[in-house]
Amino acid sequence: MSPAGTIVLILGTLIGVLSAAALLIWVERRGLALLQDRLGPNRVGPLGLVQPLADMVKIMLKEDWIPPQADRAVFVLAPMLVLGGTLATFAVVAAGPGLAIADLNVGLLAFLALSSLGVYGVALAGWSSNNKYSLLGSLRAASQMVSYEVFMGLALGGVVLMAGSFNLTEIVEAQRWVWFCVPQAAGLAIFLVAALAETRRLPFDLPEAENELVAGYHSEYSGMKFAMFFVGEYVGITLIAALVTTFYLGGWLGPWLPPVAWFVAKTAVVVCGFIVLRAALPRPRFDQVTALGWRVCLPLAIVNLLVTGGVLLALE
Repeated sequence: MSPAGTIVLILGTLIGVLSAAALLIWVERRGLALLQDRLGPNRVGPLGLVQPLADMVKIMLKEDWIPPQADRAVFVLAPMLVLGGTLATFAVVAAGPGLAIADLNVGLLAFLALSSLGVYGVALAGWSSNNKYSLLGSLRAASQMVSYEVFMGLALGGVVLMAGSFNLTEIVEAQRWVWFCVPQAAGLAIFLVAALAETRRLPFDLPEAENELVAGYHSEYSGMKFAMFFVGEYVGITLIAALVTTFYLGGWLGPWLPPVAWFVAKTAVVVCGFIVLRAALPRPRFDQVTALGWRVCLPLAIVNLLVTGGVLLALE
């Protein structure tokens, strides 16, 4: 791809992802309202569609306050790490043939490496705020995210064995006969659980549990810094949905429709599933979240990896 084409693809990806995040805020609020028998946003624009824009204008006008005892440099850096790391990961995601900013041979490893930057952002946010509730939230987040990254990587081991590559484009092409969600159903389930924990979404939103930690690691944030955490969550949801599509749902593969349309449609279905889970599941205790990871997800991920390797070796 030419340098001009790469720049156009980068700008298109940024605009598309941030626009999807803004739309997702409205979709989630309306969807949760429907599932919980209430109205949701319905005043600003038709069906409340302009509500995310109104919220953006409002939050830009909020006072950008930094606690007097906070570590100012780290306090400012933390939300940038959270949002920047998530956006950077989209560089290895391909929405169609040849539509990846960086079509790396180690694209899957790049995803795991870049996604781990969010741990630093969240931990630094809580530590630099000089607030005990923020610190507790950041410690929860670090423990939860580091733990579930292990299971996420192991769950993807079966995909790598079946595709024979770390390249995301080759992983998609390997699913022309059967999507990996069929032979790797256990890996998909583990990946989804780990993804919910990584993005700190309900039911795994213990790092920002309002009834315990008054919003946790971002309690002291306001204005655009808080907005970066808020938007970063929805960008993370979009990223995880796109990767579930890539690793397990055949990516852009499908009949009749253009490849990009298939990719967007599959990603949207996964995002809707995340929203339904938020409305359907209660929040567990933190010790239950940890036990689920180490006592259930880890053994299942190892068994899935061993069985996949054994079956492939027998077929050879």
